[in-house]
Amino acid sequence: MISFRTTKALWILLLLPFISWAQPNKTSVPGEPDRFDFGKMWTLEQAPFDYFEKTYGFRADEKWVEHIRMSALRFSSYCSASFVSPDGLLMTNHHCSRGEVGKIMKPGEDFDKNGFYAATGADERRVEDLFVKQLVKIADVTDQVNAAISKAKTDKETATLRDSTLKALIAQYGTMSGWTGLEIERVTYYNGGRFSLYGYKRYDDVRLVLIPELELGAFGGDPDNFTFPRYTLDCTFWRVYENGKPVNSSANYFKMNPDGVSEGEPVFVVGNPGSTERLRTVSQLEYDRDYRYKIQLTWLTNRMKVLQEEYKRNPSHEVQEEIFNLSNSVKAIGGIVKGMHDPSLMGRKKAMEDNIKSKSKAVAKGQDYWVQIANAYKVLEPHAAEVTLLAPSPYGGKALLLMHYADAYVKAAEGGAGEEDLESLRTQIKETAQGLDKPMELELLATLFGELQQFKSPNDKYVSELLEKSALATAKSILEKTDFADAKKLEKMLEGKPEKWGKDKDPLLKAGRLLLPAYREAGSAFGGSGPARRALEAKVGNEVFQVYGLNIPPDATFTLRLADGIVKAYDYNGTVAPVKTTYYGLYDRFYSNNGQFPWSLPERWKNPPTDLLRTPLNFVSTNDIIGGNSGSPIINKKGEAVGLVFDGNIESLPGNFIYDPVANRTVSVHAGGIIAALKYIYKAERIVKELGQ
Repeated sequence: MISFRTTKALWILLLLPFISWAQPNKTSVPGEPDRFDFGKMWTLEQAPFDYFEKTYGFRADEKWVEHIRMSALRFSSYCSASFVSPDGLLMTNHHCSRGEVGKIMKPGEDFDKNGFYAATGADERRVEDLFVKQLVKIADVTDQVNAAISKAKTDKETATLRDSTLKALIAQYGTMSGWTGLEIERVTYYNGGRFSLYGYKRYDDVRLVLIPELELGAFGGDPDNFTFPRYTLDCTFWRVYENGKPVNSSANYFKMNPDGVSEGEPVFVVGNPGSTERLRTVSQLEYDRDYRYKIQLTWLTNRMKVLQEEYKRNPSHEVQEEIFNLSNSVKAIGGIVKGMHDPSLMGRKKAMEDNIKSKSKAVAKGQDYWVQIANAYKVLEPHAAEVTLLAPSPYGGKALLLMHYADAYVKAAEGGAGEEDLESLRTQIKETAQGLDKPMELELLATLFGELQQFKSPNDKYVSELLEKSALATAKSILEKTDFADAKKLEKMLEGKPEKWGKDKDPLLKAGRLLLPAYREAGSAFGGSGPARRALEAKVGNEVFQVYGLNIPPDATFTLRLADGIVKAYDYNGTVAPVKTTYYGLYDRFYSNNGQFPWSLPERWKNPPTDLLRTPLNFVSTNDIIGGNSGSPIINKKGEAVGLVFDGNIESLPGNFIYDPVANRTVSVHAGGIIAALKYIYKAERIVKELGQ
């Protein structure tokens, strides 16, 4: 599952009223739009009770929605989670947690290798700066915002009035009963069709209770990522504390039901999907396919290869984790791009767009916002490579970072910056220059130069001027000759006046003087047109909302959503994927791959009891998810947790821009599989009892 977590590597980092509403699992007709092309990520304030009743024979109500809202959590700023006991026990994914647990390992401990279990409450370990948020209050403020912006005469005035009104509303609600002490966030839906305020209670004392070994939490590794059948125990338990004691969550938690999943049963994902782009126009999607994602995919793939070479030289947990993150993104973006080359999916997007335009009053009056967006993106095409490739990023390499820092150093001096600011930049330059002579830095710089050659436009004359030799030879020459690679020479450079760097013949500085103007020009093109493009997107979103209103959900915004679906098998690879896998399958995968990583198992897992083997481990359903949903509970109609969402299958990846229930599947850890592991392998009796098992 592509996590919404931001890492240093990942900076990346319209439906038709004239057709009958499709059933939730109807096979979509190629090229024709479907009711659920915009997905099923319903906001809790607009949960579709009538639709649930008609489709599943289940009448949800406000009390049911309040219970799931108060039981669900945001896990830090990148994942989802939920309370699963009356005493603040929290469940989320292993892959959401493993970046945190390294902070609390004691000397000699290795949670990747051995996992961790707190046998008593006193053994539970707090991670500093880790937090969770509980959505306590929601207020729809659409009417107030619309009343304010109705006075605007220009797009700029509209944006200014919208922002000032929302800011004032946040201040107002912050003093109201029930809202005081909450972290209030503004939420924009439908590109500006609706506005809400969300009030969160934040908990800053989160302690680790149990995490499986990496071999279980990421069983199958990258080869099995985004696939099904799957055999992964991607779960972790934490506990939330308040005032030094476990928080009382007795009124709001999901009781675990290890037997709560059967084929055809309706299930609901409650979590925080990060971001979708289902309201983007066809021209925007074509730009994404041919420029944005194409370049990002090349960038990610190349850096993953560089890191793989670095891992061969210097294996470490950190590099391995970064490789996995990059690989995860390569698969995710690759799946999106593949979907964008599917004539059926893009045909459906075109049909949806045509229908909206046919009912648009603006188009009827000669204001075709879709054409205006297409024209705006045409102007950006020549700058698409530079805005990605030349951005300051750790994986752009130290040389590129130093070019940016040196440029900032010169500009700061020319602008009259104080000595404190200049010294800070000097320190940054010296720290970054350390290790500039390492093999990985040569590979990264040569890779960057090769990408500039690959994606250059006819106007990019700076590329030819820079690369008179091959990409590798040019990179090698720069790094061998630059004074930045020699600490003493760099110190001497820094003792001189920074203004002189603007004409210095150092090869790294010369390269920067060629590359950075192109980056600034690209940034200006994107940044300068940003407000106008966002205004057009808002107008398109409003046109969509005027036609379909709340019959479709808004794009994901890392806010709490309720996504319905059913447990259902699907066709794949010439056969049928069953709705569930068992621990038997995990051991078959282990032995079929001769116990080699990433299908290896810890020693204590190698002699399993029969009761464990027959237990379900993972299962699939048609729920609509995206990155950020990692760690979401999947519940039944009774509000019981029957599983833990951790991934989507490979067919789900085009879900970034269109939802297709035919083969799009959510992959979850089965509640029964979690309980069985706690009971038979980890001997976590106190947790099993706490979970009511």
